[in-house]
Amino acid sequence: MKQGTTIVTLDNGYHLWTNTQGTGDLHLLCLHGGPGGTHEYYENFAQKLAEQGLSIQVHMYDQLGSFYSDQPDYSDPETANRYLTYEYFLEEVEEVRKKLGLDQFYLIGQSWGGALVQLYALKYGHHLKGAIISSMTDNIDEYVANINKIRELVLPADAVSFMKRCEVENDYANDRYQDYVDLLNKGYVDRKQPKAISHLIGTMATPVYNAFQGDNEFVVTGKLKEWDVRDQIKDIKAPTLITFGEHETMPLAAAHRMAETIPHARLTTTPEGGHHHMIDNAPVYFKHLADFIKDVESGSFDK
Repeated sequence: MKQGTTIVTLDNGYHLWTNTQGTGDLHLLCLHGGPGGTHEYYENFAQKLAEQGLSIQVHMYDQLGSFYSDQPDYSDPETANRYLTYEYFLEEVEEVRKKLGLDQFYLIGQSWGGALVQLYALKYGHHLKGAIISSMTDNIDEYVANINKIRELVLPADAVSFMKRCEVENDYANDRYQDYVDLLNKGYVDRKQPKAISHLIGTMATPVYNAFQGDNEFVVTGKLKEWDVRDQIKDIKAPTLITFGEHETMPLAAAHRMAETIPHARLTTTPEGGHHHMIDNAPVYFKHLADFIKDVESGSFDK
């Protein structure tokens, strides 16, 4: 398979940026978070997995609307209604799989990408060797409860009250509010604040992010308020790795429940890892990921 960057033309006429790294007969397709983020924290996955003794081709792409791919005019209501949906992004994964010629592959998704992994495993699981859900719960309610608990533990009571007042008043641009968001991000989302994926200009596709998430990681006002597949994940048949940071926004209690509910699932947690624990504690994260793939390949996978 061609290495490096390939621009894929979707059947709808839009173009997606894709990139393949690594060699071997195994394939890992990566779904970024956000929604509206980019592929960039996957750029070293082929190298890191090779260091763990795995020869694997790692395929990354930026979802429609994200920085490296085409960005539709979402201000047009018809365009937004067509493309800013769960169904669109799920079917986009399947189309990318076909365009890249993948079958019997591993699918990993971080955060929002982890939601897409769950949906994909439920509908298209017969194409998967394994599913990796990285830092994503199966419902939004437990997430919201957890992040509210976090900020009440971390911030003084007057700060929490101030944030809640800003949220009621839709005053998310308030400087003091954003300072608190930055503080929480540094503790639970991007703990290492890596320079490698920092930019002179913002790369978040805010129309996509706002439509699904809202203004920030700590308040959900968009379509993710609907997210709940708790009653469905029991039907995921593929071997599944659930990997969470031990110091992140997603509730570990939900991860434990998911691992018990999905028939063939294993939970691993990363010490000192936040929401992006592949960066915060890479040696542990990649050992867990490589061990999972090796166990599936050898036929020795169990919980």
